[in-house]
Amino acid sequence: MARIFGTDGVRGIANKELTVELAMNLGKAGAYVLTKENAHKPTILVGCDTRVSGEMLANALMAGICSVGADAVYAGVIPTPAVAYLTRHYGYDAGVVISASHNPAEYNGIKFFSKTGYKLPDLLEDEIEEVMRMNSAELPMPIGGEVGSVTYNYSAKDDYVDFAGSLLDIDLSGLKIVVDTADGAAFYTAEATLRALGADPVMIHNKPDGVNINRGCGSTHLEELMERVVAENADIGIAFDGDADRMLAVDEKGRLVDGDQIMAICGLYMKKQGRLKKDTIVATVMSNLGFFQMGKREGVDIVQTKVGDRYVLEYMLANDCNLGGEQSGHIIFLDENTTGDGLLSALHLLEVMTATGSRLSELAGVMTVLPQVLVNASVSNIKKEYYMENKAIADAIADLEARFDGAGRVLIRPSGTEPLVRVMIEGSDREFIGKEAKALALLIEQNIGESSL
Repeated sequence: MARIFGTDGVRGIANKELTVELAMNLGKAGAYVLTKENAHKPTILVGCDTRVSGEMLANALMAGICSVGADAVYAGVIPTPAVAYLTRHYGYDAGVVISASHNPAEYNGIKFFSKTGYKLPDLLEDEIEEVMRMNSAELPMPIGGEVGSVTYNYSAKDDYVDFAGSLLDIDLSGLKIVVDTADGAAFYTAEATLRALGADPVMIHNKPDGVNINRGCGSTHLEELMERVVAENADIGIAFDGDADRMLAVDEKGRLVDGDQIMAICGLYMKKQGRLKKDTIVATVMSNLGFFQMGKREGVDIVQTKVGDRYVLEYMLANDCNLGGEQSGHIIFLDENTTGDGLLSALHLLEVMTATGSRLSELAGVMTVLPQVLVNASVSNIKKEYYMENKAIADAIADLEARFDGAGRVLIRPSGTEPLVRVMIEGSDREFIGKEAKALALLIEQNIGESSL
C-alpha cells in the first residue's frame, strides 16, 4: 500500500480515492494510535467544511472511531483552526477535520490533530498507516457498553467565536469590511465574530450549497473581492479559503495584501508592543525578497524554512517563536492557536489598522513586493534532486545570482509530488526575470530532463 498521508493529511476525490471504507479504517486506526495509552474512554472531536461529501465521510470516520471503543463528538461545519482550538479547550483526546482546504468541491480530505491541537508528525502518521495494514482482528473490538458513541455539539462553533472575539480589545465599528468566505467553513464564524466586535461586514460567497466551495471565490480567486472593495468604498477586503486556515486581504484600492505583507504589518506592530518573541518571524524560502529586505531594515530577523506550514511550525516550537507563516496566507499566531488561523490573522490585521488609524495600503507599503516568476522544468523524479550536480546548471545559477548582487534572487527546488524542478526568480524587472527563468528552466530540461536522455 502506498503512503496515504500527504503533506497535509489524506486527500483525494471523495467517493473515488477517498472512500467511506478508507474513512472508516482511518477512524479505527487513528483512534487506536492516538488514544491507546489512555486509561479512560477517549473522546475525539470531528468537524468538516461545507462539501456535500463531508457528512458521508464524517459518519464513516465516526463509525470507525466508535468501533474501537472511542467516543466521537460531531461539531458539524466548522473551520480547521476551530477544531485545533476546541480539542484543547474541551480536553478531548484528539480532533479530526474533514476538508480539502482550497481544492474544488469534488475533493475532500482527513486531517488529524493531537490532544494538544497540533497536526500529527510523520512518525504518528506512519504508525496509523501501519495499523491500517494490520489485520483488523488485531484491533480492539469492544462489545456492549464498551462500544463508542456519537454525540452532537453544533454549538461548538459559538465557543470558537467567543474565543476569537475575546483575544483582542478592538472596536471595528469604524471600518467597512468586505468578507469572502469562499462558501466554506468560515461562512458563520467570520461574520459572527466581526459583528461581536462592532463591525457590519458586507458578506459575499457565504451561502454554501455543498458544491460551490472555492468556486471562483475565496483566497485563491480574489478578483470579485477586489472589485467589491472598490465598489463599496470599503477599508479592507478579507478572503478565506475553504477550511479557513488561510486568509489574504485586499486594501482600499483593490490591491492584494498577501501573507508576507500581513506578517510584516502584524510583526512590526507586535515588535513595537514588545510581543514579538526574539524579534523574529518564521517564513519559508518562497517568501518575497522584499519581505527579507524589510526585516533587515526594521531589525526583524526573518528565518527561512522549507515550503510548508508544518516546517514553519516545527521551527517556531523548537526556537520559541510566536509568529510565522507563508505567502499564501497560512499564518500562525502561536500564542493563541496551534495552527494557521485565518480569522485570527484577520483580527490581528484589523487590530493594527484600528490602533494606528492607518489605511491598509499605507501599512502594506512597509515592504516592497518584488516581482516573482515561477517556471517549471520537467525532470524525472529520479533526477530532480540532483540539478546542482550538473556544472552547466550550477554555473548558470551562480552567474545569475552574481548579476543580481543582492537585488534579486534565484530559488530552485524540486517538486515534492510531481516530476518537476521549480525555477523561481525575483527581481525588480519582470521582463528580465521572466526571460531568465524560462532560459534556466530550459537549460535544466536540456541537461537533466527527459530530453537529455
